[in-house]
Amino acid sequence: MDMHTRQDPQLMKIDLTLCLQGCALLQGGILIASALAPRALAWRASLAPLPPLLRQMFWVYGAFIVLCILAFIGITVWKAPELAAGSPLARAICGFVAAFWGLRFLVQIFVFDARPYLTHWIYRWGYHALTLVFVLLSAVYGWAALGNQTH
Repeated sequence: MDMHTRQDPQLMKIDLTLCLQGCALLQGGILIASALAPRALAWRASLAPLPPLLRQMFWVYGAFIVLCILAFIGITVWKAPELAAGSPLARAICGFVAAFWGLRFLVQIFVFDARPYLTHWIYRWGYHALTLVFVLLSAVYGWAALGNQTH
């Protein structure tokens, strides 16, 4: 095997660890974008006609999603090397996170119709960048879940 085709397992682990840490940063960016969404989409005015319970549920569900993403960030920041190592628990966690972002990507493509809100180039750019981030997160966490099985 020549030098160009041989892969050092330690280098692969380092690369995956760095990729996971980058994913933590990207998820932080998603949270920043999420914090801007209620104002940009006029949630207060749009939700005002709903009964109070439905309005409250909408905000609570949003808060729980934020807590999940914060957990993904925290676990990834503090345990990226362990996630990259490929233990069964690490692969299960990464598989769940990959599925979460993969399903979020599918919702973005097949459920949401954001066209009425993409009225400015920055909104269009942000929407498409967010879509790409969902794919990237799914791919990296999927790689960690499926591609590095050491146990």
